[in-house]
Amino acid sequence: MDQTKQDDEHGYNLFPERNAKPKENSFKQTMFTFHHKCKNMLHFALETSPYAKLLLSAMNSSGCTVYKDRHFSCEECDGAVSGGFDANSSQIVLCQNNIHQQAHMNRVVSHELIHAFDHCRAHVDWFNNYKHLACSEIRAANLSGDCNFSSELNRFHFGLKGHRQACVRDRALRSMLAVRKISREEAGKIVDEVFDSCFNDHAPFDRIPHTNKDAKFASRHYESRDRYYGNV
Repeated sequence: MDQTKQDDEHGYNLFPERNAKPKENSFKQTMFTFHHKCKNMLHFALETSPYAKLLLSAMNSSGCTVYKDRHFSCEECDGAVSGGFDANSSQIVLCQNNIHQQAHMNRVVSHELIHAFDHCRAHVDWFNNYKHLACSEIRAANLSGDCNFSSELNRFHFGLKGHRQACVRDRALRSMLAVRKISREEAGKIVDEVFDSCFNDHAPFDRIPHTNKDAKFASRHYESRDRYYGNV
């Protein structure tokens, strides 16, 4: 298959800097400003977000230590995507032209770190197994804060019973459609096939973190697990 066509089918067209496409000179100053802001927000997220701190600790425990300068890249992206996980380079891409608020950065970092965690622990076949991709997208939407009440409130999305599941399914479906050349019907069928098992897989959290407080508790619980077992 032609490499350009293959890259498009895997979503790389949304991340032009992955293919080393040059920027127009007229955008250089703007992109520098975005890049600087993105790097600062990334640093703050890694230092303060309880979601990110737990995921980084879990990956380190799994033998996949994450280094900020090696495994994160602030880049200009096409479309409305906010970030992505490049399995070929084990690198998280943060879309500096689409992330403008710290809360948004925190969610994107957590979302992509869940993909990185899955890549580390489960050896996901991102490019050939759509069920693997769907499962990780379900987990990322469920555990990163994407579908928490405050996030949905900011989108003016309201609901009662089953709303979280509907949000997670919708965001997983949209993520699949963004990065793969696949019909909505086929993507929806794949998401539904793996939904229950993947929605209920909360690793490395002990339960769904509905708020920052829940994530902080989960992070403390994770960090203290060795001390607990050491005293048994």
